[in-house]
Amino acid sequence: MENDVATLVTYAAFLVDGNVITNLLSIGGKTSFTGPDPPAPAIVGGLNTHAVFEADWQPLVIQLISFFGNNHDFNETLFDQFVDFSNRFGAGKFNYTVAAELRAERIKQSIATNPTFSFVSPRYYTAFAESTFPVNFFIDGRRTDGQLDMTTARGFFQDSRMPDGFFRHNGSIGIDGLGQVFNPHPIAPGRNVNGVNTYTLDPTSADFTDFCLLYTNFVNETVRNLYPNPTGILRQALNTNLGFLFQTGFEDSGCVQIFPFGQD
Repeated sequence: MENDVATLVTYAAFLVDGNVITNLLSIGGKTSFTGPDPPAPAIVGGLNTHAVFEADWQPLVIQLISFFGNNHDFNETLFDQFVDFSNRFGAGKFNYTVAAELRAERIKQSIATNPTFSFVSPRYYTAFAESTFPVNFFIDGRRTDGQLDMTTARGFFQDSRMPDGFFRHNGSIGIDGLGQVFNPHPIAPGRNVNGVNTYTLDPTSADFTDFCLLYTNFVNETVRNLYPNPTGILRQALNTNLGFLFQTGFEDSGCVQIFPFGQD
């Protein structure tokens, strides 16, 4: 994974799911091993925490829609849908074309069945970006056809296991294929505002035309909502990690650094 993408995902996930004071992050659910929690409403729930950083519709972990289930158990029904779309649009293989069609269908299903469905920044970004990951990272690096077979896909999704003799991608790669996933069925950020099928656009949310607004949304809304009034060591730790986040690509993109808790 390209360094800018890897560091952005790491610091963003750590700021919302990790313990910034102890510098520890659970790669599963919430645990006392990460140390004493900062004051609520901070979650420190680990990467298994849903609807903070990862997406409501997310097909990549083969989850139930968040309103009806959890986000970590393998779901055979949704994997069957993954296979079905691969058969229908990819001749039995998963590729960017399949990713676009499956992503669009899952969003459509979420709008129609989840009364609290929200699809705004930063999840708007991560949802489309993650749709490229199976093609970019789960295919043996010696192959260049961009076609993921179902046996390998099941191994990654169900067992979190690389195939024997697996080679990683030849060279770093980021979110290649993002346009091929987004463009066939573009949708603007929004949410269901009054039950199912009430998807309403949110003009305050970043979309793919304004990368710096993604940074602003994340810092001023996501992080600030979790840490409304930090002081002392907590405030210092947040400022340090927010500084690292800014350096992951936002700085080079010409964004203006935000200091929601003041400067040390």
